[in-house]
Amino acid sequence: MTSVAGPIPRRERARAATVDEIKATALELMHEQGTTDVRFTDIARVMGMTPPALYRYFADRDELLVALITDAYNDLGDAVAAARDAVDEEDIRGRWIAAAGAYRQWALREPQQFSLIFGLPVPGFVAPQEGPTTEAASRALSQLAAMFADASRRGRLDPPLVRTVPDSLRDCVAEEQKFSDIAPESFQAMLHAWASLHGITSLEAYGHLDWMDPEARDALFLGQVRLAAQTAGLPADRDAAATEVDPAAVPGT
Repeated sequence: MTSVAGPIPRRERARAATVDEIKATALELMHEQGTTDVRFTDIARVMGMTPPALYRYFADRDELLVALITDAYNDLGDAVAAARDAVDEEDIRGRWIAAAGAYRQWALREPQQFSLIFGLPVPGFVAPQEGPTTEAASRALSQLAAMFADASRRGRLDPPLVRTVPDSLRDCVAEEQKFSDIAPESFQAMLHAWASLHGITSLEAYGHLDWMDPEARDALFLGQVRLAAQTAGLPADRDAAATEVDPAAVPGT
């Protein structure tokens, strides 16, 4: 017989709500102050609490940052996976373009979270080598890598444009067991594609493309991710021209 879980006690619900409010307040302060470096005293002031009261929920600022970074990676991974999986499995390049569009739109929609995980390090904070942030980062970025692994297993990953792989990168492939299905040159191409996607996303997220109108930015982005796909060997679907996803129309934007 399966046991049915009872209702969550009021105290636990109240605690969870306070934790969520602390995290939301921290993100709001990051937005207002233009920095990811926030202080417990500022959070407590906005929430009408005393700074010592916050320590009932987080041991210190670093523990709060770990929670925020973990949330950010999980949110990004969910957004990328949802957009990718909304496209037919056979349309490998279309799935890449959809996932890339979700990556971009998440960065523009959640600038504080994007800065937390991909911006300048928070002064005095060093994320633990093992733990929730590392696990969440691996899950999020593996959503992009999964497309290369899937294409390789299906025998539909074309040779990339750059095929010479330095020994140092070959060593990385050997260490990453979860990418054992991907040839070293395609593993390198996957990293090139991610670097290309992240680079243009960062330029836009940090305002360096504000001189362009939105339609021009959309066109530049789509051209960049198409180029990355072609360079990396991601095959185009026969009906790609009809099915390619507009990055500005990704669900959830």
